[in-house]
Amino acid sequence: MIYIDTHIAVWLYTGQSEKLSNHAKEMLNEHEIYISAIVRLELQYLTEIQRITDGVNEIVGDLSNRIGLKICDKSFNAIVNHAMELSWTRDPFDRMIVANASLNSDVLVTKDQNILDHYTKAIF
Repeated sequence: MIYIDTHIAVWLYTGQSEKLSNHAKEMLNEHEIYISAIVRLELQYLTEIQRITDGVNEIVGDLSNRIGLKICDKSFNAIVNHAMELSWTRDPFDRMIVANASLNSDVLVTKDQNILDHYTKAIF
C-alpha cells in the first residue's frame, strides 16, 4: 500500500509521471495506490479556485480505471487525532494526508518539501 498526495494525483492524471523519481515510479508500479479522502476535498478546492479544470469525480474515476487508485477508508477520527500531533505544518490538507499515511507507516509520494523533511516515509 502506497499513498499519493494531491499534487501527485494531478500529475498522474495529466500524464506527467516523468516528474517523479525512478524510485517513486517503481514504488507506484509495485504497490496498491491509495489517496486519503481529504485529497478529494483538496481537488474540489483546487477546482473552485480554478487551479485545475477537471472535476474530482473525473480525476479519481480516471485514476481508478487507469492505475487502480483506491480511496482509503481508515477511521476519520483516528486520522484527525493523529493529524493533531503534526505541528510542523499549518496546512490542514497536508496534516490530514500525512496523518492518513503515517497511521500504518505507509509510504507517501509527494513533491512537498516540508512533508519530505518531516515524514520519514515520504518519497519523491
